[in-house]
Amino acid sequence: MKRFFIYLIALLPIGYFLIRLTIFDDIHDPIKYIYTITGVSATVILFFSIIISMIKSKINLMKYRKSIGLLGFFYAFLHLLNFIVLDASFDLEFILKQTIEKPFIYLGMIAFFILLFLAITSTKKLFKKFYTYHKLIYLSLIFITIHWIMGQKSLSLEQFFYIAIVLVITYYKCVQLIKSNKN
Repeated sequence: MKRFFIYLIALLPIGYFLIRLTIFDDIHDPIKYIYTITGVSATVILFFSIIISMIKSKINLMKYRKSIGLLGFFYAFLHLLNFIVLDASFDLEFILKQTIEKPFIYLGMIAFFILLFLAITSTKKLFKKFYTYHKLIYLSLIFITIHWIMGQKSLSLEQFFYIAIVLVITYYKCVQLIKSNKN
C-alpha cells in the first residue's frame, strides 16, 4: 500500500502538467514547461532518494529507495526526451551543437548517463556487483544542481534556497559517512 502512495505522489507532477495543459490552457511555452516539470521532479525525487538513509531511524523507507530512485530516473529520462524529441526534433546536429555551445547541457547529459548506469545496475544481481558505483548518485546530483542553476541564467531566492538544502544534505551525508567509517 505504501508503494502505491509513493507512485501516486511521484506521478502527481505529470497529472498537474496535463491539467494545466488541457483544462486551464495557461501554458505559453509547453516545451520550457516540460523541462521545468520533469527537471524539478527528477531532482526532488533523486534528492529524496538519498535522504531516505538519513531519516531511516525516524521513518524507515529503505525498501522503497530503489523504486524512488527509478522514479527520479524516469523524470530525468522524460527531461532528456523533451530535449531530443520536442526541442531538437531528433536533429543530431542541433543536439551536438547545443551540447558543445552550452556547458549546462553536457553537465546534464553526464548526470543522465550516470543515472542511466545506476538504473541499469539496480537489479539485485547487478547491484551486488556495482554497489560501490552507486555512490555516483552524489556526483550526479552535483552535476544536476549546476545544470539547473546554469540553465536558469540567474540566481533567484528559490535557487539560493535549493543550494542551501543541497549544502545541508551534503553536510549531513558527510557526517553520516564519517561516523560509519569510524565504526
